[in-house]
Amino acid sequence: MLLKDKNAVIYGGGGAIGGAVARAFAREGAKVFLAGRTLATLDRVAEDIRSAGGVAETARVDALDEQAVEKHIGEVVEQAGSVDVSFNAISIRDVQLIPLVEMPREDFMSPVVTGTTTHLLTARSAARRMAERGSGVVLTLSASAVRAYVPGVYVGGVGVACTAIEALTKQFAAELGPRGIRAVCLRLEGIPESWEGVSIEDWSGPPAEIEAQMKARSLLGRVTTLADVSNAAAFLASDLAGATTGTVFNLTSGTVVD
Repeated sequence: MLLKDKNAVIYGGGGAIGGAVARAFAREGAKVFLAGRTLATLDRVAEDIRSAGGVAETARVDALDEQAVEKHIGEVVEQAGSVDVSFNAISIRDVQLIPLVEMPREDFMSPVVTGTTTHLLTARSAARRMAERGSGVVLTLSASAVRAYVPGVYVGGVGVACTAIEALTKQFAAELGPRGIRAVCLRLEGIPESWEGVSIEDWSGPPAEIEAQMKARSLLGRVTTLADVSNAAAFLASDLAGATTGTVFNLTSGTVVD
């Protein structure tokens, strides 16, 4: 198993992406600590993991609350002895489908502030504990909006927010590398599987139509799946990726070419 005897904290562990990654980490032998604002969704993921023979704990944590993040990571280390992997899948509260020339400043800044703040707080708290042991992996999350510019597609501040997250990840990699800590960002494309239960009233078109458009602009003619993301995250968190840090892992199915 890739993550045998590892302790992993997944922020936003009750969501589609966070839950998929948590299940993959547990499948690969990690003990997972699911953190988020809604215990009910966290508990559902934890129950899935336990039913499959894995180990999972849950905690209500607001990733925008510095003291709450610090308190939780301290409790994880006290209970498990270490934190080996930190993965942030927190929603960045983005507002889209409005041209920038019409978008209120608050809506534009929302994902920028939320995304950079949660990634800074969670990565920083985990890295402090990892540094004491001289090892660890910090995984962050961005999106294809960093480099995919499509006429008529209005993404608001998402691209700016994700650009900042990617830069923050590289800075962490530079500062933490000498202490044995790796930092890698996973860049995603939209994942249709994660749209289940999401209101589509304000979407630019029916989900099937949007998915078809995504496939059309992908070099592979396909969309990114939750399995793609969770498998990549498990690999990057493992010792098999021991030489990988300070980079962005492209999971956009060719929508973006590096």
